[in-house]
Amino acid sequence: MQIAINLRSQLHLQRALRTVFMAFVVFLGMTSEGIAQGERKNLAAFDSKKYHFGFSLSGNQSDFNLTQRPDFTFSDSLKQIVNQPQAGFNLALVASWNMTKNLHLRFLPGLSFQDRTLEYHFQGEDEIDIKSRRTEAVYLDFPLLLKLRTDRIGNIAAFALIGGKLSKDMQSQEETNQQLQSEYILRLESGNSSIDIGAGVDIFLPFFKFSIEGKFELGRKNILIQDESEFSAPLDALKTRSFILSLCFEG
Repeated sequence: MQIAINLRSQLHLQRALRTVFMAFVVFLGMTSEGIAQGERKNLAAFDSKKYHFGFSLSGNQSDFNLTQRPDFTFSDSLKQIVNQPQAGFNLALVASWNMTKNLHLRFLPGLSFQDRTLEYHFQGEDEIDIKSRRTEAVYLDFPLLLKLRTDRIGNIAAFALIGGKLSKDMQSQEETNQQLQSEYILRLESGNSSIDIGAGVDIFLPFFKFSIEGKFELGRKNILIQDESEFSAPLDALKTRSFILSLCFEG
């Protein structure tokens, strides 16, 4: 029953994300003619201001970068570990400091809802026994990014992003006692850090700046808690990774 509920929630979330992004694609299509014509430069004084604020809405797809232990003693029964990426979403505030016209420092504190699933394939007597372990994280994120932007061409400018992020999982099970669980769980540390790399485009509209950006988050810390359970024992390290597609609004 719980698996069915999780699957339905996942499908609803994916449909909602598709609906949101399709709505913005339609919106951009409706405004593209005016943007392309370049008859009027929207927000002409935008870059003259040192500070800008706004918010960001994002969808993410997350999984693990895993390393297995080569000397795992039960490797005869464990055939493989399979990553199953899961969808999630992010909410963040945006604070931007224009260091120069083309170089901006951005701080985007927010919440990131990330799910990940590992499938363990064990050899049973007659068939493969698959056991899934899903980790659900609610990260409090503190990213700091450098944004290198081109000059505006009409009302459009492209940019690249690079930076880092510190995160804290607000629902981590790192303190959970395995002995009190009906089944072993995959325990992960609550603290995390990552390197963020991405790119996108700024679109200057009459009343605000709208941005679309894609970003990879590559975890730098091994967050696995090794308690020698059947799910942690085969692993040497677990690091997070995500792809994030964001819609940003700045005034």
